[in-house]
This record gives sequence, structure tokens and C-alpha cells, in this order.
Amino acid sequence: MDAHVHFLENRKPTTQGSILEKIKVNGELIAAITCGILIFLGWLTDKNGALTTSVILYLLAFVIGGFAKAKEGIEDTIENKELNVEMLMIMAAIGSAIIGYWTEGAILIFIFALSGALETYTMNKSHKEISSLMELQPEEALRIIGDSEERVHVSELVVGDLILIKPGERVPSDGEIIKGISTLDEAAITGESIPVSKGLKDEVFAGTVNLNGSITVRITKPSHETLFQKIIELVQSAQSEKSPSQLFIERFEGKYVKVVLAVVALMMLLPHFVLGWSWNETFYRAMILLVVASPCALVASIMPATLSAISNGARHGILFKGGVHLEQLSDLQAIAFDKTGTLTTGKPEVTDVVVQDGLSTDEVLLVAASIERHSNHPLANAIVKYAQQKLTDKFIEPDSIEDVPGWGVKATIDQVEWKIGKGSFVGEEAVKQFNAKELAKEGKTVVFIQKGEELVGMIALKDLVRSESMKAIDRLKDQGLYTIMLTGDNTQTAQAIASESHVQEYIAECLPENKVNHIKHLKEKYGNVAMVGDGINDAPALATANVGISVGDGTDVALETADMILMKNDLSRISDAVNLSKRMNRIIKQNIVFSIGVIILLILSNFLQVLDLPYGVIGHEGSTILVILNSLRLLK
Repeated sequence: MDAHVHFLENRKPTTQGSILEKIKVNGELIAAITCGILIFLGWLTDKNGALTTSVILYLLAFVIGGFAKAKEGIEDTIENKELNVEMLMIMAAIGSAIIGYWTEGAILIFIFALSGALETYTMNKSHKEISSLMELQPEEALRIIGDSEERVHVSELVVGDLILIKPGERVPSDGEIIKGISTLDEAAITGESIPVSKGLKDEVFAGTVNLNGSITVRITKPSHETLFQKIIELVQSAQSEKSPSQLFIERFEGKYVKVVLAVVALMMLLPHFVLGWSWNETFYRAMILLVVASPCALVASIMPATLSAISNGARHGILFKGGVHLEQLSDLQAIAFDKTGTLTTGKPEVTDVVVQDGLSTDEVLLVAASIERHSNHPLANAIVKYAQQKLTDKFIEPDSIEDVPGWGVKATIDQVEWKIGKGSFVGEEAVKQFNAKELAKEGKTVVFIQKGEELVGMIALKDLVRSESMKAIDRLKDQGLYTIMLTGDNTQTAQAIASESHVQEYIAECLPENKVNHIKHLKEKYGNVAMVGDGINDAPALATANVGISVGDGTDVALETADMILMKNDLSRISDAVNLSKRMNRIIKQNIVFSIGVIILLILSNFLQVLDLPYGVIGHEGSTILVILNSLRLLK
């Protein structure tokens, strides 16, 4: 079996694996909460004079809260041969305990443990979309061998094999139709809401759904090279890339730790020999330095602000999967939108009913709906729904009805034959008498109605632009964002929708890998780019963009891949999210400048021997409290 197939099978989650993963994520959070409770109990017992008990409680807080981060710090130090912030935080906590300040050391452990638990949860959550994608991949196919058929695993299919795909089944692998005509739902690949009719020599893609008619397909690609598998690979690749800010933090981390530890080491020796301090005073000052130089306030500068902003967004129907995504929103320069289900409703609706002069619109519509109600095609359903809203008469029961896959439907009513379907189905010459081309330019799909040999009318349908899309796009443009629509639709439809939705640019006929390439080009041109989508086909582009945004009724894959979710499908919330991000970043900058300023002031005061440990702790912890209070303003 191919190595890639092995990888996909290994990625399938088992019940035991899922339980262990949940225990791991929740275990860190439970440890952090337990650490906080132990700190509180230790503080209470210390106030009541039970010093030994309080020390035991603090020791438990150190071990329970600090184990995960200490283990991570030690392993990373060994692997990268470089100290990190995790090690510095542990050393600072131990240093504060050595000089008798157990509470301060335990609080440092608690803050770091809580941030570590949230980080682990977010990272594990972001990888679930691969499993969601795989649920749509058929595991078996019906292979044709001579006059017989056999069920085989998809991985056993080879190029040239013939397979039979029945109505309602998903296509198991990319191939070419050699027999039969059918209509396929390709929304999983192209995002196109209207199914596509396909026949001899037409290409079909794995993961798409055969709606009606049996088709025989010749396999043209191995299962691990299909377009569907490319979507999985693209998502996986984009998820594994590190953001520039993450790389910067990693570089900063090593330098910060080295500088602090080097200064602390010098502080434990030089003052004794150079300034004549006693060994007790020298060690005392070195421990104060280790405590006040710990990045507790810096950590508090970001996490409470981020959590407050995320809570604010959640109350307004905006869900963020992590602070880094919220932070990046303020730097957006361009935003790309999928069309179907994002800018539009995702469902075709009747927009025009045109009949020959002298005929009754209601009568023609009634006959058309009476025939179409026997079909499960999305266009037929839209016509029936429209007729039910507009007409009061009961439907007519046809004498006979015949579905012509890929073309339309024929029916007989009172010994008169009716045809409903494409222009080529009813006759191209007859179609010319109607203004169908103008309707097509507006992005509408036209269904023709023929009675006997006479073309009596046509019905135009369209995937309508959401009512809030235009206002949302205008608001984003006012904020200086460049807007683009990426769609699998043809150029004519894309142009019409782009004009209606007010986007500044459109790119039509985009398959998933095309969308990814366009996102990459936008990132090269604008730097920070967001992608808004709702379908499986949008998943790679959502993962590739700096910020992926999905609407609440999107597919599971889109929801899992996206960094931000609009629960009420209100695109105007994107503008609100950008404003929230700018406000959050402004407060974070205030916090960072303030916390660094306090740390510098405390360090200088310590060198001048005017700072005792209690005042150092008050200054250090007091600055942390002020920073948190400033962050809580984001809740409003």
C-alpha cells in the first residue's frame, strides 16, 4: 500500500486515542486550576500561622502546576541546546521560594501553567480538520471485471480500472465517464451550488456526489493523487507553517533568557568583589533580580487582553480559535471571499418567469412546477418552492414522466408532451426568440419550457447575494481592505455577483489549488491576507491565509480549518472583528511598554540597593495586576 495511504489510515482517530488526547488537554488545565486552588489555600494557612502546612501546599502547587512546563522546557533545552522562557520562569519561581517568598513563586507557576494549557488545547484543536475531510472519502468502490462486479477498497484501485457509481454514491477516485449520463454535486471540490450534468468523456472527481443515473468511470489517477487528496495535503501543509510572529517570539525567547541568567550570575559574584557587598547581600540582590526580571508582567500583558477580547467577540457572535489570529486581523491588507454560501445564500432561487405573449404566466408555472416536483434536482426544488409561494391552484398530476439525465425532463399532460430543461434539450433555434443571453450575463441559470413543438416560456434562477454582503464589503473597503471574490463559477456568473456584492476584483473557475495559489500571491502582494469561506473546497485556502474565516453554517471542515467563525453568518462582523483586533493590540502595546518600564525601574533600584524584596514583589506583582485590569477593559 502507498505510504500516503498509510498516513491517512494512521490519521484516523480511534476511540482510545481521542480519550487519551482529551485527558492530556484537560489534564493540563486541571493541573493549572489545582495549582491556583493550592496557592489560595497556602495563602490562607500562612495567614493563620500554619507555616509548615502552607509550605507543603506551595510545594504541591509548584509540582502540580509546573510539571508540564518544566518538562517541556527541559526537553526543548536538551533538543535545541538552548535555554528558554519556561526554564527562566521555573528558576524565578524557585529563586523566590529560596528567599522565602513562596506565594510569588507559586503565582508565577500558575500563570505559566494556565497559558500552557490553553496553548496545548488550541494546537490540538487546529488539527481536527484532516479527520473531518477523511469522513467524506469513500472507502470502497464497485470495480467491474468482465461481466461481474466486486467491492474493493479504494486503495486497491489502479489507473485503468472500471468502476460503477450508482445514484447517491460518492465518487471514490478521479476518473473519466465512459458510459452513462448523470448530474453530479461538485460542491466539495468547486464550491458550485448548482449540480453539473456530465456524460461521455467528462471528468469526475473523488468526493463528489452522483445524484442520478448510474455511470461507469475509468480511473485516471491513483487514490493518493486525486484532487480530494490534494485538498487534505494542502490543509496539512498550511497548518504546519509557522507564522513570522511565532518565529520572532522563539528568537526573542532565547536571547531574553540568556541575558537575564547572565546578569543574575554576574550579580551573584561581582558586587561582593567589586563593591564590597557581603555574600548574604549579594545573594539577596541576585534573587531579587531573578524575581523582578521574570516576564510575569509581560505574560500578563498579552494573555488577559487576548482572552478578554475573545470573550467580547464571542458575545457578539464572533469566535476566535486563538489570540494570534485575532492579533493578525488589525494588520490585514486584503480579504478574499468565496462566493457560494458566503457572499451568496448558496441555494438557487427563481428570479424571472417569462412566457410567450398571450399565455398565462401562472398556468405555465403551474405545469412546470407540477412536473418538476417529481425531481430532486436543486433547480427543480427551487421552481416548486416558488410556485407554492405564488400560486393557489393545486399541482397537476402528469400522465407520464421521464427523466433525461443531463438534459431535463419530459412529461405528458392531457396527451400533450412537455419538455423542461436546457436550451439544447428543447431546440437552440426556438431558444433564440427569448432574451436568455441577457439573463445569463446576470449570472442566472435558465430553464426552458416547451409545450408540444412550441417554446412557451423560461424560468431564470440564481444564487442570490446575501442582503448583508454589500454593506459588509463596503465597510471593509472603508477600513482600507482590498476585497476579492474567488469562485468556481464561470466568468459571466462571477462578474455579475462581483458587481452586486461590490467586491473590487473577482477570479472565476477556481479549483481548490487555484484558490491557494491566489491566496499566496495576495500574501506576496499585500502581506497580511484573510480568506472567508464555508465549503470543503475552501479549506486549503482558509488554512493558507493569515486568517481563515468561516460562516457558522459552513461545513465541518471549513469550521475546523478556519481561525475565526461568524456564528450568525453576518459578514459585517468581520469589520467589527478588525476593530476589536486594533483595540486589543493597542492595549497590549500599552501593557508591554508599562510592564517593561516597571521591570527596568525595579532592576535599577535593586542595583542601587534601594529596593528591598517586599517592595520588589509589590512593584512586580502590582504592575501585573494593573496590566490585567487594563486588559479587562476589552470585555466591554
